[in-house]
Amino acid sequence: MTTADASAPEPLTPELDEQIADIFGRRDREHMQPTIDAFLALLAEHPTQPEVLYEVGGSYDTAGEEATALGYYEAAMAAGLSGDPLRRCLLQYGSTLRLLGRHEDSLAALDRALVQWPVSPSVRAFHALALHAAGRSDGAVGELLALVADEIRTPDVLRYEAALHGNAGFLIGLDGQRER
Repeated sequence: MTTADASAPEPLTPELDEQIADIFGRRDREHMQPTIDAFLALLAEHPTQPEVLYEVGGSYDTAGEEATALGYYEAAMAAGLSGDPLRRCLLQYGSTLRLLGRHEDSLAALDRALVQWPVSPSVRAFHALALHAAGRSDGAVGELLALVADEIRTPDVLRYEAALHGNAGFLIGLDGQRER
């Protein structure tokens, strides 16, 4: 794996962003090797570029090569990944750590994402998965109840929004998690 020099990350140009989007758009989740190869070729041209490092990691992750993906995610973050790509990276990194049985590390990554993006539905859902994997089912169910109350805006759910939030807070409190 190539590691980035955190002191001099290459900026994401519109042309490079377009190349990344093109490679990502052509990916076949059932046959990831062409995508991995395309991103590795792009990384050879742009070895310090955080978004390229992140996409290489994501490609390996999608291919089921989680242990390889971790190093690229870590390199992307060390290279200065920021904004929404950082949110996605932390989510995928946390999920990968969970799949590898590193539950506390998974929660730490997803906790970091929650601090920066507390209303991101995807971060909240994957945080609940990490809580569940770590044996903290009360917190996981509480997180999901809060997500339902916050994100599903149907008349039926809105009628019970306060009850859902109350139960979520109770369960999260039982689990020792912070209140939402």
